[in-house]
Amino acid sequence: MKRIFSLLEKTWLGAPIQFAWQKTSGNYLAVTGADYIVKIFDRHGQKRSEINLPGNCVAMDWDKDGDVLAVIAEKSSCIYLWDANTNKTSQLDNGMRDQMSFLLWSKVGSFLAVGTVKGNLLIYNHQTSRKIPVLGKHTKRITCGCWNAENLLALGGEDKMITVSNQEGDTIRQTQVRSEPSNMQFFLMKMDDRTSAAENMISVVLGKKTLFFNLNEPDNPADLEFQQDFGNIVCYNWYGDGRIMIGFSCGHFVVISTHTGELGQEIFQARNHKDNLTSIAVSQTLNKVATCGDNCIKIQDLVDLKDMYVILNLDEENKGLGTLSWTDDGQLLALSTQRGSLHVFLTKLPILGDACSTRIAYLTSLLEVTVANPVEGELPITVSVDVEPNFVAVGHYHLAVGMNNRAWFYVLGENAVKKLKDMEYLGTVASICLHSDYAAALFEGKVQLHLIESEILDAQEERETRLFPAVDDKCRILCHALTSDFLIYGTDTGVVQYFYIEDWQFVNDYRHPVSVKKIFPDPNGTRLVFIDEKSDGFVYCPVNDATYEIPDFSPTIKGVLWENWPMDKGVFIAYDDDKVYTYVFHKDTIQGAKVILAGSTKVPFAHKPLLLYNGELTCQTQSGKVNNIYLSTHGFLSNLKDTGPDELRPMLAQNLMLKRFSDAWEMCRILNDEAAWNELARACLHHMEVEFAIRVYRRIGNVGIVMSLEQIKGIEDYNLLAGHLAMFTNDYNLAQDLYLASSCPIAALEMRRDLQHWDSALQLAKHLAPDQIPFISKEYAIQLEFAGDYVNALAHYEKGITGDNKEHDEACLAGVAQMSIRMGDIRRGVNQALKHPSRVLKRDCGAILENMKQFSEAAQLYEKGLYYDKAASVYIRSKNWAKVGDLLPHVSSPKIHLQYAKAKEADGRYKEAVVAYENAKQWQSVIRIYLDHLNNPEKAVNIVRETQSLDGAKMVARFFLQLGDYGSAIQFLVMSKCNNEAFTLAQQHNKMEIYADIIGSEDTTNEDYQSIALYFEGEKRYLQAGKFFLLCGQYSRALKHFLKCPSSEDNVAIEMAIETVGQAKDELLTNQLIDHLLGENDGMPKDAKYLFRLYMALKQYREAAQTAIIIAREEQSAGNYRNAHDVLFSMYAELKSQKIKIPSEMATNLMILHSYILVKIHVKNGDHMKGARMLIRVANNISKFPSHIVPILTSTVIECHRAGLRNSAFSFAAMLMRPEYRSKIDAKYKKKIEGMVRRPDISEIEEATTPCPFCKFLLPECELLCPGCKNSIPYCIATGRHMLKDDWTVCPHCDFPALYSELKIMLNTESTCPMCSERLNAAQLKKISDCTQYLRTEEEL
Repeated sequence: MKRIFSLLEKTWLGAPIQFAWQKTSGNYLAVTGADYIVKIFDRHGQKRSEINLPGNCVAMDWDKDGDVLAVIAEKSSCIYLWDANTNKTSQLDNGMRDQMSFLLWSKVGSFLAVGTVKGNLLIYNHQTSRKIPVLGKHTKRITCGCWNAENLLALGGEDKMITVSNQEGDTIRQTQVRSEPSNMQFFLMKMDDRTSAAENMISVVLGKKTLFFNLNEPDNPADLEFQQDFGNIVCYNWYGDGRIMIGFSCGHFVVISTHTGELGQEIFQARNHKDNLTSIAVSQTLNKVATCGDNCIKIQDLVDLKDMYVILNLDEENKGLGTLSWTDDGQLLALSTQRGSLHVFLTKLPILGDACSTRIAYLTSLLEVTVANPVEGELPITVSVDVEPNFVAVGHYHLAVGMNNRAWFYVLGENAVKKLKDMEYLGTVASICLHSDYAAALFEGKVQLHLIESEILDAQEERETRLFPAVDDKCRILCHALTSDFLIYGTDTGVVQYFYIEDWQFVNDYRHPVSVKKIFPDPNGTRLVFIDEKSDGFVYCPVNDATYEIPDFSPTIKGVLWENWPMDKGVFIAYDDDKVYTYVFHKDTIQGAKVILAGSTKVPFAHKPLLLYNGELTCQTQSGKVNNIYLSTHGFLSNLKDTGPDELRPMLAQNLMLKRFSDAWEMCRILNDEAAWNELARACLHHMEVEFAIRVYRRIGNVGIVMSLEQIKGIEDYNLLAGHLAMFTNDYNLAQDLYLASSCPIAALEMRRDLQHWDSALQLAKHLAPDQIPFISKEYAIQLEFAGDYVNALAHYEKGITGDNKEHDEACLAGVAQMSIRMGDIRRGVNQALKHPSRVLKRDCGAILENMKQFSEAAQLYEKGLYYDKAASVYIRSKNWAKVGDLLPHVSSPKIHLQYAKAKEADGRYKEAVVAYENAKQWQSVIRIYLDHLNNPEKAVNIVRETQSLDGAKMVARFFLQLGDYGSAIQFLVMSKCNNEAFTLAQQHNKMEIYADIIGSEDTTNEDYQSIALYFEGEKRYLQAGKFFLLCGQYSRALKHFLKCPSSEDNVAIEMAIETVGQAKDELLTNQLIDHLLGENDGMPKDAKYLFRLYMALKQYREAAQTAIIIAREEQSAGNYRNAHDVLFSMYAELKSQKIKIPSEMATNLMILHSYILVKIHVKNGDHMKGARMLIRVANNISKFPSHIVPILTSTVIECHRAGLRNSAFSFAAMLMRPEYRSKIDAKYKKKIEGMVRRPDISEIEEATTPCPFCKFLLPECELLCPGCKNSIPYCIATGRHMLKDDWTVCPHCDFPALYSELKIMLNTESTCPMCSERLNAAQLKKISDCTQYLRTEEEL
């Protein structure tokens, strides 16, 4: 709330002042104080006139129209009348000699009531100048009164009397009251049913304490008294639906109801002011109430009194406040004070504003206009204007304000505003529009277009101004608009005219059936919204002269604003007092251009939209400010980070309606929901945004539609492109219409064919492609056939025959054949099928005939079509066995063979029957016939063995049982899973061994094994009993029987006992067997090999290893070196596979034995050096070969001699000369050896050195312990030498290492591995470059 001006004159100081606003218009304010002068000011605080009085002003009042101010003063019998139109004062003598005390104009007529101090009354008719004096109306001073709408006058005086008179002064009724009346008002009384009575009820304050009501019963009035602490009643006002608001001197503010049932009921109460309240003023226009007191004004809303609209403090008024009064229009509020000053406040501004592009101009005070550009961020410019304007217009560089027929133009500079000129028009201006250079004013049905700055532009004279319409055009212009290029106006004849300013001529007109009331072009003028006299809205496109009705267009719409954001060209809003409706004009959709309603937004009270930019609506308010509102349809412009999926989905729909696809893309990315992506893609197709649709479908991964869109994206024909897109969205009827309107109408036919809409396709083909009718007919016939409409299918097949397309005609003829048969024309159908080359047709027709029970024709067609199985089946159904027999060699179906076999068997032709049963794979029947009819059991037995038929086996068993061949019978009973019968038979005929052998090879249950075991136990055949106890898992009983076996079966029994203990893993059983093997029971220890096998079976590898060493030692002592080697090797391999450390004694013994075995190989191959080196190693450990000491030493001496190792030969020859060996030397070599000893030759070929694979220390090649790193080096299984890192391989069978080069040479003469004796060839060897895994030291192992 803004203070407009304050009045403070010295002559007024120290005394209260009176003031009165001009009624209706509120243009003048009459004020008087203690200076005997009534001063008249305009609404801007400028003094316009004054009236000099002979004394203090007693009362003053404006007439109902605000034309005449009446004033009465002390010491005068004249009434002063000031005419607002002529600014002249006249005096009227009252004709009565007493002093005047009261003055009031009528509410509805030109009657002025004047009361005197003696109670007399004068009624003056200003219109007729008639005066009616009424003497003695009251007996004392008349102090208060009021008029009602029926020109009844109520008066109150100091005589405590209330009178009601008519306009002639006649008293209608009078009422005595108990105290002096004041503040009298007429009011409308509300009844119980809320109906209104006439305004003939009077309320009045009595004695400043009581509110008195003269209700329907004058003799029974009502009065309301209030709490003493409220103080005196200062003032009261009626408002709304029978409510009174009352102000009390102590600051209380109370609202009460006067309804019949609620009289005096308090609705609202507040202490608005702490110390005092001096006045209340109600504005029905604003629907607000103002109270004053305690140096402040408070304004509240009448709808909700708790809502404090504004609080205004007046700290300078320390003597207190006086009276409040509003102008009738609610724009201005005046306040008098106790010290004699008066303040006027602006409470409501006329909402005047305009926009051009993004620049807006709006009224911020009565004489102040603000120009701003909120989008471009320009600082607002305030322009002071000379008059209180009725209209405002803004252009790119100018501002225009005006009233009546005048307009003032201002130039908007960068830093200052300069007044340009004022201009008078030929009539009262309704509205004005500005753009860059021109202004257009609408007045009295005409528009004047003129240059704003004519002297600057140096324009041609005829282009300076022009009046529309032309003189001969009999129409009135009702609305107009100005864009950068066009003046556009609408007329009462419904014409919308476009005047092109640059060419200074009309370029377009559109004729509407009814008059056009308002027009709103978009910023470019290429689209226009107009509203006609029926309050319907339309979008008009002058480019193609097309109009589109705006849907759901409210009849209360006040105006339209187009979106100024360049990316949203088709968006506009329509607004009324309560709501803003967002519309979108979709120019390019597959359904054509159309307008849609996107949504609505509630607008706060008294907000007028001025500018729309990117969903933000700038509105002008009553207080002279602007307020920004975001449209509900643009909610997506807020921050999306914290928005959930449920809020995002409606926002996505808004985006798609507004065609903001980039924003929609971001939302879909956040949602990451396939349904959202599909919705965006469909919207792109709908709006023909092909490139964007491709991008979306790529993101989804829909390859098919991307490829389709890529093919059509370059199409320039709008209808053809739209047709394709309509088809993609499944709107086929629309697609057809668009295709037919395009340059390629055949596309409609192709689409219908692809969709199998054959009726439509045939209709289209008649006009577009008659040559395609046969092909469409054939496709249609296929569909009809599928649906079961054979009559129409036959007709279309016949229509489809062309005569020149062989493949197509054959398909049609096939259809004719099938349809003929289905319709009962069997002869025609069969003939057609027989003539036709297709086998498939014969099969299909045969099937149809078979279903129709036409077996003969069906079989004939099947046979012709080479479908022998089907033909035979049909012949069987018709009992034509001869034909079946002919076809049988070609038949593959077992079912048919079976049927034929049964028929032949019934005829007693068993040989033919058995062949047919074999073809049908009915082995049970084959066996039955061989046994029962053909007496050929060998064949039956062979078939049972081949087919493993259970039933067949039973039959064969039964056959052998009848012959007394129990062994064979048992075998076949077991085969047929009849184990119990087989067992019983074996038991009866002492054939249990046969049963046991058979069942041992079968998949048999433990119960069967136990039965056999118990049988053998009864027979005291312990080995067999133990074997079957073992099979059924009864290990203890099995071991018991094995140990009972006689010595003839000892070896087998001990082997089985070891297997039993191995499976049982029972310590008790193990100890029992070990005791047996060690001879604890019978004093006869068993061979150590059994103990070794036991340990192996129990996986006790360490004990097995020790036993193996013992066995090997025994074998070695006995001279069985190969056996000893194999025992040690197998144990070595087992320990290695179980990752158990190899005992060093075992490894050493294996190495020495292997060296001995290598000697034979090397000597045989003539490599005496290698043989000699191995023999030296063996001779150094000769104690391990006690059986052959002399032969080994003899061989060593001979081989060393041959290899040139004379010193070694000498040393071993000397050993042989010992007495215990000398006598045992072979006579062949004895002399030679003695000669070596007698004549010693100690020359020796030095042994070659090679590097240690661990530390690369050079040591003799046959040395296996490295002096450098003290590691035992792996030895080569081919030479016995230590291994070399760069010449490493392993046997693929036993994984023992060998020198790659040496083993390869050896395999030229040998075919097995020297260690494991497995077959080996050079191709299987692989040289190993990294031998780290074989070089683990003993610590690592």
